[in-house]
Amino acid sequence: MSSKLFVGNLSFNLTENDLQDAFAAHGTVLEANLMLDRSTGRPRGFGFVTMSTPEEAQGAINALHGKDLGGRALTVNLARPREERAEGGGRRSFPRGGGGGGRRDRY
Repeated sequence: MSSKLFVGNLSFNLTENDLQDAFAAHGTVLEANLMLDRSTGRPRGFGFVTMSTPEEAQGAINALHGKDLGGRALTVNLARPREERAEGGGRRSFPRGGGGGGRRDRY
């Protein structure tokens, strides 16, 4: 069992320190991260907390899932491994270097 937790439905006013303090009551918090929007730098409403042992992680899930923090009911469960994404960032590749480029007007 992992000791990394997904924490969802977070208030946008919550800080990483607030998140760490909430989980510290249930064991040793190794890391607390809020996910931020890349373009705006604002919180996205979820984060991850890593507890020191799987037992502490399970205790935090039992104690905090559905509990109010910052006016919102938390979603707390084990974090799933990150899924692999396709390479290229959404760009199409063309065989033999062709394709892409600008518009060509033909008369």
